[in-house]
Amino acid sequence: MASAEAEALKGVFRQLADAVVPTGRVPTLEEQRSSMSLMAEMASVPEGLSVTETYAGGCRAYWHDPAGGARDRVVLYVHGGGYVLGSPKSHERLVGHLARAAGCRALNLDYRLAPEHPHPAAVEDATAAYRWLLAQGYRPEHVGISGDSAGGGLTLATLLSIKESGLPQPAAAAPLSPWTDLEMLGASMTTNAKRDVLVHAEGLRGLAAMFLGASSPRAPLAAPLHGDYNGVAPIYIQVGGDETLLDDSTRLVERARSAGAEVVLDVFPEMQHVFQMSVGRMPEATDAVQRLGAWFKLKLAS
Repeated sequence: MASAEAEALKGVFRQLADAVVPTGRVPTLEEQRSSMSLMAEMASVPEGLSVTETYAGGCRAYWHDPAGGARDRVVLYVHGGGYVLGSPKSHERLVGHLARAAGCRALNLDYRLAPEHPHPAAVEDATAAYRWLLAQGYRPEHVGISGDSAGGGLTLATLLSIKESGLPQPAAAAPLSPWTDLEMLGASMTTNAKRDVLVHAEGLRGLAAMFLGASSPRAPLAAPLHGDYNGVAPIYIQVGGDETLLDDSTRLVERARSAGAEVVLDVFPEMQHVFQMSVGRMPEATDAVQRLGAWFKLKLAS
């Protein structure tokens, strides 16, 4: 049974959904982006953490360094928001908690957003940031990649892009509630529609149109459900059982495993989309982030 804190999270997500797609009118892009401030303070403030600005492969980014954490290991984080919304600021607390749980640095990337910068801008930026980390002396076996929602899809797309570019794969990747199907064809888009209070097909279609531009909705670097996962890094996916995007994870797992990839799927019963945003204030979220940290500690240990 979901905790009381998890039930309270639904109220916050309803506010966010109302702000992004208000009844009776179409919000401006600026209004939609401003609504992400509702997510910025959902998590508790992580203790013992320093945040410093840098530039990674041409993009602004932010180092999150936990006290006593390893500085020769790093998790590259790409935030969610449908490729149109969100920022390192909206995800600052989540990334800080992840860095603490993993016991190493995290790099929170401010990649370019659509519609000003449609696909392939985001995956180009994430791949460039990975190249930059390698150029800074980070060994690929000491680099992980993570992200939530669209950032979860971008995490997977970045693995595919790294492969296409002939670069060595990172040690591991951990997408949270990844958006992998830009046509919204998963059965859970319908079966979970009444349980998911935040993400629905109508809103996703609008985001996909802005993100794709002239690109195909089945281009693997935009919709990683259609990618070839032979030879990619180990993947650990977390997703909520009540999400409309549940099948974006389950179908991706089937495809990746059929290609020989190492994939772990962790479905959290009754949880909403990117419930990890409430880490430190909701037991299920705190547990999930601890599992993420343990995954990265294990995979980045060599």
